[in-house]
Amino acid sequence: MFSLAALLILCFFTFLYVRNRKRSSLPLPPGPNKLPILGNVLELPTSFEWETYAIWGKKYKSDILHLNAAGIDLIVLNSVKVTTDLLEKRATIYSGRPHSVMALELVGWNWLFLTMGYGDAWKERRKLFTRHFHSSGPTLHRPREIMFVRRMLAHLIDAPSLGLELTRDMVGGITLSLAYGITIQPKNDPFIELAEHAITGLAESATPGLFLVDALSPLKYIPESVPGAGFQTKARKWRELQERFRVEPFEKTVQELAEGTAQPSFVSEALDLLEDGPDAKRQKDVIRDTAGMFFAGGSDTAVSSIHTFILAMLNYPEIQERAQKELDAVVGTKRLPEHSDEADLPYISAIVKEVLRWKPVTPFPFPHQLTRDDVYDGYFIPKGSIILANAYAMLRNEEDYGPNPDVFNPERFLKDGKLNLDIREPSTMAFGFGRRECPGKALALSALWLTTASLLSAFNITKAMDEKGNPIEAEIKYTSSLVCHPLPFKCTIQPRSQEAERLVRTIAEHSH
Repeated sequence: MFSLAALLILCFFTFLYVRNRKRSSLPLPPGPNKLPILGNVLELPTSFEWETYAIWGKKYKSDILHLNAAGIDLIVLNSVKVTTDLLEKRATIYSGRPHSVMALELVGWNWLFLTMGYGDAWKERRKLFTRHFHSSGPTLHRPREIMFVRRMLAHLIDAPSLGLELTRDMVGGITLSLAYGITIQPKNDPFIELAEHAITGLAESATPGLFLVDALSPLKYIPESVPGAGFQTKARKWRELQERFRVEPFEKTVQELAEGTAQPSFVSEALDLLEDGPDAKRQKDVIRDTAGMFFAGGSDTAVSSIHTFILAMLNYPEIQERAQKELDAVVGTKRLPEHSDEADLPYISAIVKEVLRWKPVTPFPFPHQLTRDDVYDGYFIPKGSIILANAYAMLRNEEDYGPNPDVFNPERFLKDGKLNLDIREPSTMAFGFGRRECPGKALALSALWLTTASLLSAFNITKAMDEKGNPIEAEIKYTSSLVCHPLPFKCTIQPRSQEAERLVRTIAEHSH
């Protein structure tokens, strides 16, 4: 077995050597010096890569970098201009996805259009997703957002220290309700828990460079029982979760439709339009797979954004105070914010924009892959290159957003008390690029805005206290992953007044 593995590795590197000798005479984009065969493998960062690549962009005085990981070409884009030129203006050849043996073959996420290659199957699912949202517009998702946000506010009154857990249940409730229309339990819903575990497996299995099998695909044939094949054990467990995530909520919707108890949803509307015929089963599979994208593509990122907002309020209490003054002046204390208030609450909108800029959920949105050789600005970019758009670097561009990018400062987006429309919109980088931009972007922004406005209108977000009555500091530290989350921190979220508590309880009672 080990002799076979050694032979496979030798053949792999021989192939890379021969292939690299046939490359264009044009120079590759700048980057660190490369070792024979290994390239930059020994110096590639293994965590918070976007920070290192932003530094390297300045070091090599280039917004486009070339790196090589044992024959795999990596192209890092550090500016909006280069990213727009390639991922949007040349989207036809820059919209592919890298093939991850671990995530797609072993764990089985090849049905998810987030990870699919750019082809007919992806186009069909994307079209179905966007058609549903364009036809229903905000009339479907906004009432659900209001219902779940206000339900969360009521639960917060009884559990002020469980704000982070309750916001996770709220977001999961919104997305699963919109996708499937099934009844969601207020706390510890089994479908939400299933989805969270499945998405964790997706995020880890799809992380570039984490599993050797992605570079040496023949390793996928090694049995789980062989020493060193721990990746196979992980793949088996993650695959079980993926398969349940794909099937169980969909079948629950089909069951409730048959019983006449299902709520309107993406699945119910799509199945209503399904016509009998030889293609019906395949179309039903497309509907099932597209429904899975609602949670897989949006819930985890939305939770991270909301937790970043809470973390910012803990560390910048003066911003919370100013936001509450704006809410009191516009909304008052007799009702809770509505989506229709957004135009009159520029400071709240500026906070949401700064949340997206300050700590982007996906510093590297899901990688693209180039489908044919290309030339840009005199540089040769080889076919098959993995394209990493460094949203982190773009959202810290001081020419766009001013000095001190590590400081949370909504004022960056304001001028004379109004939103400054000349400032670059951070959501254009926070949700991916080109044809692979997140299709649920409008839903995510809407839910984040309503959650921010509602929490600040009725509650104070403060530091938790230890047993001696001292405040527990909430450190600004994050995980390093495809989707970055704040490291666990404690907080207390309590009603601003008895009047606010009565208002929240009364509205929650009338909404059931």
